Amino acid sequence: MLAGIAIRPDTSVDVLWDIVDTSEPRDKPDMVLIMTVMPGFGGQKFMATELPKVKALRERYPELNIEVDGGLGPATIDDAAAAGANVIVAGSAVFGAQDPAEAIALLRKSVDARCGRL
Repeated sequence: MLAGIAIRPDTSVDVLWDIVDTSEPRDKPDMVLIMTVMPGFGGQKFMATELPKVKALRERYPELNIEVDGGLGPATIDDAAAAGANVIVAGSAVFGAQDPAEAIALLRKSVDARCGRL
């Protein structure tokens, strides 16, 4: 089982430092989820303003799984991966696609190109 921490767009990334830095190794989160939309409903527009949080996490924790959720699709996934995300959550981009399997393959290809296969 994995355990993670999520923060909303209106939460500073600074709240994570004490949790990740001072935790005992067994108590450290396996991943951090950066929401790139306000939680509540699908189909929202990706908030690129949240990518600096991803970049700060990646620079500080190179081995941490960093997940991004909200508004991700073909037009936004490269930016998320370039910022350091290596776990992508997509809802509308997959369920709204004519071929959901192809949509997932495109998302994976973009992340793999930036991060390598996990």
